[in-house]
Amino acid sequence: MASNFGARANQALMQSSPKWRLAIWLLLMLSASLWTLQLWQNGARVQSDILAMLPHLQQDKLTERALNQVEATLADQVYIALVAKDESTAITAAKLLMQKLEADLVARGKQGALTDIRSADIQLGETLGQFYFPHRFKLLTAPQAEALASQNIESLLEAATAQLYNAFSYANSNLLAQDPLLLFPANLLTLAPSSKVRASQGILLANQGDNVAAVVMAKGRESAFNPNAQLAQMTALTQGLDAVKQSYPDITVLKAGALFHAIAATQTAKSEISILGLASLLGVIALVWLAFRSVMPLLLAIVTISSGLLLAVTFTLSVFGELHLLTLVFGTSLIGIAIDYSFHFYCERLSDTERSAQATVAYIFPTVTLAFITSALAYVGIGLAPFPGMQQVAIFCAAGLLGAYLTLLLAYPLLAGSRLPAGSRPLALAGTYLASLTQLSKRFTTPLGMGMFALVILIWCLGGITKLTVDDDIRHLQQSPASVTEPENQLRQLLSGGTDNQFLLVRAPSEEALLQQLERVSPMLDAAITNQELGNFVSLSRYLPSHQKQDTAYRLQGEIYQTQLDQILVSLGLDENLKPKLQAAYLAAKTDYITPATFFTLEAGKQLAPLWLAPNIKATDYGALNDDGASADHGADQGTDYGADYGAIVLLGGIQQIDALKARFASDESVQLIDKVADISAVMGHYRLLTLKLLALALGIALLLFSLNFGFKKAAVVVAVPALAALLTLATLGLTGSQLSLFHALALILVFGIGIDYSLFFASAQNHGKAVMMAVFMSACSTLLAFGLLAFSQTQAIHYFGLTLSLGIGFTFLLSPLILTTTLALTNNPLLTTKKS
Repeated sequence: MASNFGARANQALMQSSPKWRLAIWLLLMLSASLWTLQLWQNGARVQSDILAMLPHLQQDKLTERALNQVEATLADQVYIALVAKDESTAITAAKLLMQKLEADLVARGKQGALTDIRSADIQLGETLGQFYFPHRFKLLTAPQAEALASQNIESLLEAATAQLYNAFSYANSNLLAQDPLLLFPANLLTLAPSSKVRASQGILLANQGDNVAAVVMAKGRESAFNPNAQLAQMTALTQGLDAVKQSYPDITVLKAGALFHAIAATQTAKSEISILGLASLLGVIALVWLAFRSVMPLLLAIVTISSGLLLAVTFTLSVFGELHLLTLVFGTSLIGIAIDYSFHFYCERLSDTERSAQATVAYIFPTVTLAFITSALAYVGIGLAPFPGMQQVAIFCAAGLLGAYLTLLLAYPLLAGSRLPAGSRPLALAGTYLASLTQLSKRFTTPLGMGMFALVILIWCLGGITKLTVDDDIRHLQQSPASVTEPENQLRQLLSGGTDNQFLLVRAPSEEALLQQLERVSPMLDAAITNQELGNFVSLSRYLPSHQKQDTAYRLQGEIYQTQLDQILVSLGLDENLKPKLQAAYLAAKTDYITPATFFTLEAGKQLAPLWLAPNIKATDYGALNDDGASADHGADQGTDYGADYGAIVLLGGIQQIDALKARFASDESVQLIDKVADISAVMGHYRLLTLKLLALALGIALLLFSLNFGFKKAAVVVAVPALAALLTLATLGLTGSQLSLFHALALILVFGIGIDYSLFFASAQNHGKAVMMAVFMSACSTLLAFGLLAFSQTQAIHYFGLTLSLGIGFTFLLSPLILTTTLALTNNPLLTTKKS
């Protein structure tokens, strides 16, 4: 620690008053506590939404709006299927569940957890019929259009006659008087998408083998990722399902929706926070007690950790306004790092019991400060990733380290003033270990030893890194248990594949051009269904024909009302006096079109409105679209200028071959298959490479910085330790078959930040090698406790993070003492000769 900076620091810290420093520290902690309390009262919260951790995508305005619209449409929906042996039981059970959920909603009013409770809409067909009937002259099915184009009126007459004698047809005298060929009923039927589901008594039904499933849907009033909302929604569902089970014990329940994934994620995160955090804390306490055999170091260790956690929470809430549950899971590792300063302080005191607490703080201040800066910079490197959650981790841990650092400087000089019990045994063990390493180092310092060591490391690194593969799939961020995914998959199959997160965005410069584009896309999707690339799709082309298509239908129907009407009336035995009224109605409909503006005023239209993206408007509250077309109100984006293009969303379900679907539209710039999962995964891959480059840059900057203090050769050795540890970690991951992801790369940044600390202390050890060895051993143990436990997380992202850090810190611990022992071996320093204790 021979530097002007260290000398000035020693002098300043020795001259300052411990009482004043403690008063400043207490004032700082009190201010942080009051500010945090104020933030909680002003709405700061714990966030459990896993989507909040996803990276930001750079998209054009229309694509961004479409993504927001789809997320708002599909989010917070709850699907329950009640599977029974017969249809009547399934219907009765579904009605009972809806009754219980509606009773809860009525009882709680605006506090009701679930709203828009529904199954099938039995009035939907009637409403659509009333809307489309005045436009019947502008509607034709494909077979009808083909028959009229070929002037094959006879086929249409035969179809109309068949309907007249069909007991289940829509034909009646009133309809015949306005639509003599009965063309409209067939057009109305085309509005209903093909599906495995059917409706009976207002309940949506689907067959599951020999059983019948009744499907009930609802919408959460608040986000499914809000822990309080989760509890309220699950309480309402559980009460309703319990009532169903009591009346129908043989009913099987299938559940689907973001709610159940969110609950699984919340439970996992809370469990891991409590288990991993408690285990890490107990491990640190055990380390402190075994090493120092005193209550004060134990109390100060707890104070250090607590102050670090307090500042971590304060800074995170101040910057983000919320605290993510996964941030807390990652943040449990802070316990193992923040305590390092306490270890170094007390190990130095053990090595020189005559030195005061204030003098000890002054002695380690330069190295601790440099270590704090490098660790904080490592966390800043993590914060450069485009993940709000990882940015929170960076702020949380950097602020936590700051709290521990300030506690050491301000509180320890007075609070740690009492003497320690005799601690010769831990120091003796550290000295013995260093002596063993020194003997080993003597072998490495020979040309043969150095060559063999380098050869082993080279083979290890080359063998492992060449086998290393990458995996940037964002789905590994959180994987729900089989108890959630299996029922959901079964329910999706009942609903013809449900709706996937991928969708088509069709764009055009005008409303009419967009409608024509949708009409062109639909046959391509029908072909994809035929080829089993896709299960189903929902498109506005089914409900909103373009003006061009309406004009074509109108022109073709002129064959009926202007040329063949007399023959048709005679053939069907209708009154010839209908002719003037029919022709007048036909002529009056010429300028009357089906338009999006009028369609979206319908209740059924409101359900589909989120799929229509008109430019430069304020989006109002739209109804969410579900698999059966039932509505659920959702707020949309708030009046943003989205440019001049029109856009339409085509929802896709039951996707089997995503690459084949992409290929269908690859050459069409007006149609874009939006796959947010793939896009985010690509961003993860980009930032994985960027993070590794950042690591290399950090090593270079550290080399230059340390060269000013240690000289180039010693600085190179200091930096080489974490660099070699990172290479060995990557090689080990490759040899064990673990695929490299962004979370591995982010962990390597921390390996550098923490590993540099160990190297710095050994480089600055001078004649206090045993104290540094003991402190680094305890530090490594506490860090391995924290990050080693993260490796057992059920969340793969956290598992990868913890595993990589565990390997990296382990390698750093093994390599860092060589900085000191190699120097001692080369100089034949007898410093490490130990006595039996």
